[in-house]
Amino acid sequence: QVHVAESGGGLVQAGESLRLSCTVSGLNVGQTTMGWFRQVPGKEREAVACANIQDFKYYLDSVKDRFTISRDNAKNTLYLQMNSLKSDDTAMYYCSKVTTLTTFFCLPPSPNSWGQGTQVTVSS
Repeated sequence: QVHVAESGGGLVQAGESLRLSCTVSGLNVGQTTMGWFRQVPGKEREAVACANIQDFKYYLDSVKDRFTISRDNAKNTLYLQMNSLKSDDTAMYYCSKVTTLTTFFCLPPSPNSWGQGTQVTVSS
């Protein structure tokens, strides 16, 4: 059974940075396409950044050149470095396995078992 634990969120001011971490068990991060997703109450969850094991990456247009997805295979951990944060980045962030990754979109399994997420709040 796969378990994910997201951490690293918090309250920051616009322009500041955060690094999110996702510790995974039951799945080899180094052998799996993984991604970060976010959700604001009342809206659909959206893919933010995804990467496969060949290092092909997808980024949501609004986070390109600000966010970077990476992984540490030895620690079985996925990261999301978020720079130049904006108020629109405020959301609950989740990590997940990805089943479909293209230049245009990134999809998690459906149905999916999501972790508890980590809250990112950016004040303007």
